[in-house]
Order: sequence, then structure tokens, then C-alpha cells
Amino acid sequence: MKIDVIKLDSSKAGSIELSDEVFGIEEIRPDILQRCVVWQLAKRRAGTHKVQTRNENSRTGKKMYKQKGTGGARHGSRRAPQFVGGSRAFGPVVRSHAFDLPKKVRKLALRHALSSKAKSGDLVVLDTAVIDAPKTAALKASLEKLGLTNALFIAGPEVDTNFGLAARNLTHVDVLPNAGLNVYDVLRRQKLVLTRAAVEAIQARFAEVEAA
Repeated sequence: MKIDVIKLDSSKAGSIELSDEVFGIEEIRPDILQRCVVWQLAKRRAGTHKVQTRNENSRTGKKMYKQKGTGGARHGSRRAPQFVGGSRAFGPVVRSHAFDLPKKVRKLALRHALSSKAKSGDLVVLDTAVIDAPKTAALKASLEKLGLTNALFIAGPEVDTNFGLAARNLTHVDVLPNAGLNVYDVLRRQKLVLTRAAVEAIQARFAEVEAA
């Protein structure tokens, strides 16, 4: 599959061949994408929610009243959850929400995410994501001219300093290096913008996996 390469000034910079094995999957699997997104969001959860357990409650542990002869239920502590001021039963504790997802599934999900953008016409290949000065207004005007108001930029091995500074104040625009490419960020933005270097790196990465 061949796609045109453009520049930030809207001019054309030739074309590039995209691998069908990475960008040309016809039958997109929503279930694979959903599994990967849930895995990513679970990993980023802090898991710091917590309530006091019975052994941490500062209320007295003295027996409330004698065991027998009162006509009431038997109780041993005011820390029990059924009493006002008592501890919560089975409340949240500090823990990790992360779970394992096979590498093959994660790689397959990334290929499906990239292919979904190419299939819907939301994939744009940029020659380079480099600007002369970190001017947000100038970059915003260029992106609006290209129709890239809601986009994820994969800028190459490293993000250009000026481009990163200019883009960080733009809402709905994210800029990541090649190493930051992930399924969740690809799907959450309307457009996916890859530089020529990013495309070559992605295709080389999956070619190495297939060769192995």
C-alpha cells in the first residue's frame, strides 16, 4: 500500500510504501484492541485507594457488654463494621491492578490499531516533525490547515525540542517518540500522524519479530 508523504506547509514530499502486514489488515479485531486497552489502563492505575481495617481503627477493643443475659446479640468490639465508627468490611486496600497480557497479543493489537487508522483514512505520513521555533500559534495554524486538530504524532527516534514545546499547549494533540507508540493513544485520537522515520522504524520492528 502506497501513501503520499506531506510536509507541515501542506506541500508533497513524495510517497512511501506501507507494509500490508502492519498497515493493511482488512478484518479489524475489536476484541483484541479492547483487551490491550484494558491492560494498558489497568497498568497505569495507582491502586492507592485504602480504608482502615479493624486492626487500624483507634476505637476501643474492649468487649461492649457481657456475653450472656442481656437479651441482645453477642458482640465483642465496637470496631466491627455494623457499628457507627467501625471499620468497613472488605474495603479497598493498596494493590496493583496490573495483569499479564501475552506479548503476541499486544503486538497483534498494535498492528490492528495501525491498520484501523489506515483503513479509515485517518493515517497521515509527515516528512519530518521539525520546526524552527517553538511557536504554538504558528504550529496550530499549520495543523489546522492540514486538518490535524485531534491527532497523535509519532515523531521519530526523538521528539524535536521545538516541535514538542509548541505542541504541548495544544489540546487534543499528543507527540511521542517511536518508543511511546501504543494502542490506547492511537485509538483515542482521531488522526495518527507518523513521520517517515517512524514508519520505517515500525516496519523494521515488525519485520524483526517475523524473522525471529
